[in-house]
Amino acid sequence: MHHCSAKNKGCGGCPLLFCSYSEQLQHKQKTVASLLGDFGQVQPILGMKEPFYYRNKAISTFSRKDGKLASGIYKQGSHQVIPVEKCLLHHPDLDTAIDAVRQAARACHYEPFDEDRRTGLLRHVLVRQSCSTGQILVVLITATSILPGSKAFVSRLRALCPQVSSVVQNINPRYSSAVLGPSQKVLYGKGWIEDSLCGVRFQLSASSFYQINPEQTEVLYRTAIQMANPDKSQTILDAYCGVGTIGLIASKSVGHVIGVESNRQAVSCAVQNARANQIKNARFHCADASFFLQRMAAQKEHADIVFLDPPRSGSTEEFLDALCRLSPQKVVYISCNPQTQQRDLAFLCERGWHVQEIQPVDLFPHTEHIECCVLLTHPNDKN
Repeated sequence: MHHCSAKNKGCGGCPLLFCSYSEQLQHKQKTVASLLGDFGQVQPILGMKEPFYYRNKAISTFSRKDGKLASGIYKQGSHQVIPVEKCLLHHPDLDTAIDAVRQAARACHYEPFDEDRRTGLLRHVLVRQSCSTGQILVVLITATSILPGSKAFVSRLRALCPQVSSVVQNINPRYSSAVLGPSQKVLYGKGWIEDSLCGVRFQLSASSFYQINPEQTEVLYRTAIQMANPDKSQTILDAYCGVGTIGLIASKSVGHVIGVESNRQAVSCAVQNARANQIKNARFHCADASFFLQRMAAQKEHADIVFLDPPRSGSTEEFLDALCRLSPQKVVYISCNPQTQQRDLAFLCERGWHVQEIQPVDLFPHTEHIECCVLLTHPNDKN
C-alpha cells in the first residue's frame, strides 16, 4: 500500500491518484484522440512500469504547526500550507532530504517566514536529485541574506542526509509568489549537481530548466529523435531549446545542431553543457525563436529538421509562419498541452503540412498533464 501523508487534504498535486494507472492511461489516450485524432492515428500512450516516486525535484514551503517548524505544499487555490512528510510522486531521497532540512533548521532555531507579518527567515526549500549519481542539491530560500549559524546548519544537514552534495542559500526578499529570488550564495559544494540523460551529462542548479521525470524524458526524447530519423548530413534546429537537452542528445546523429532560446541563463547553461560533453557541432543562440527563424529564412539559411517544444501556451502564429518560410523537411512538435498543439497543428496543416505520427507519452502519472510528440512533413519535399 502506498502512503501519502497529504492524502485527501486538498493539496491537488495528484488528482488522478484514486484511479488505477491503466484507467489513467486510457483517460489520457482518449483525451489525445479526441483532440488530435482528426490529424491521424494516435499511437498507444507510453506509460511507466512503476508510476510512483518519479519526480527528481521538489519544493516544500515552511510554516508552523503545533508550535514547531513544519513544511509542505500549498493547499490548492490558497496560501495555506499542508504539512507533507512523504509524497508518492517524489523520489524518496527528496523527502529524506527535506526532513533533514526541517530537523537541522529546528536545531538552529530558524523561524518560518510569515507572509502577512513579513517576519521570519525561511520561505521554501527546493531539492533536486540526480538519477545517475544519487547526489542531492538543497536550495534554502530565505527572506533575508543573513543565515545565522549557516556552517552548523550545513554540517547537521549533511550528518542527517549524507547524499546532500551541495547546499545553496537563495535570497528572496520580494513580495511575490515566485519561489526563487535574484541572488544566492553557495554554502557547501559546487552549487550544482550533475545528471545524465540519454548518455549526455547535464548540470542542475537551483534554476535549471530540466524535466522532472528523467525516466520518461528519455522515452520522450528518444521517440522524438527516432521520429526525425536524422543523418550526419543534416542540420537540426532546436527551437525553445532550454538548456539544450534535445539538441545535445541528437548531436551524435546529425551534422549540425542550432539551438535557440530566449532565456539568457538557459542559453549559457546549454553552451556549458555542450562544452562539458565535448560536443563540437552544436551552437546556441539567445533570441526570440520567431525572429530567429524569420532571419534564417530571409538569409536563405537552412535547417533540415526542426524540433519545437514550446511552453503550455503553445507556439505563436509568428513562429509557425517563420517555420513555413524556413521550410524544413520535417518538424517534430513536442507539446505539454495537446489543446494548444491541436490549434498549432491545424495552422500548419492549412499551410500544406502533413501529420505522419502522433505519440503521447505519460510524463506525469497521477496528474492530468500529457506530453505528445508529433511528426510533420511537407509534401513539397522529395523525401
